[in-house]
Amino acid sequence: MRMRRKPWARRELENCDFFIHTPADYKGKWHEFFPEKKPIHVELGCGKGRFIAELASRNQDINYLAIDIKSEVLGSAKRNIDRIYGFKNLTPDNIKILSQDIERLFDILDENDVIDRIYINFCNPWSKMKHHKHRLTHTRQLETYKKYLKKGGEIWFKTDDDDLFLASQRYFSESGFTIKYITHDLHNDTFDQNIETEHERMFTEMGIKTKFLIASL
Repeated sequence: MRMRRKPWARRELENCDFFIHTPADYKGKWHEFFPEKKPIHVELGCGKGRFIAELASRNQDINYLAIDIKSEVLGSAKRNIDRIYGFKNLTPDNIKILSQDIERLFDILDENDVIDRIYINFCNPWSKMKHHKHRLTHTRQLETYKKYLKKGGEIWFKTDDDDLFLASQRYFSESGFTIKYITHDLHNDTFDQNIETEHERMFTEMGIKTKFLIASL
């Protein structure tokens, strides 16, 4: 679904303390960039940011990078972070949002940017065979993530798409990951750490089950 243009988004991001205008400048230096050195977790494709805002505000002992390619959607993420942190009387010192093509993470990360966990929520399933290599869980992408993910680090993956979920299990295995946890119906499972995304809520209301796994390197 195409997002409507938001003329205010760029203006608000220009004046946002936690929006990173030139992320390539911090390649190899993300741990030093945050006010306090803590483990770093990354969300790839943060969308409107409700998930990452709630997650980061609950876990002040973690630093978060929220990445999406569209400034329009990052404008909404900025507002959600302001709203949720403000409601909790917190300052968003442990979260940064930035615009970046996820297929070019090597432009903003290197081996010094050790990541403890990656979140991938309801990414584009790229259903046509010729487009599978663009999937965020494809073997090609996983091999890139492995350059930054620490040994024992995890990828938390949620999707509504059955074909993508099945294929992703193969991709993880091919890339040397171990699946530690898996469910085909997250909302009727015993997993108690879930934070619902915008898409997840929509799909649940439509009766579509959320598939979820945790893969460890």
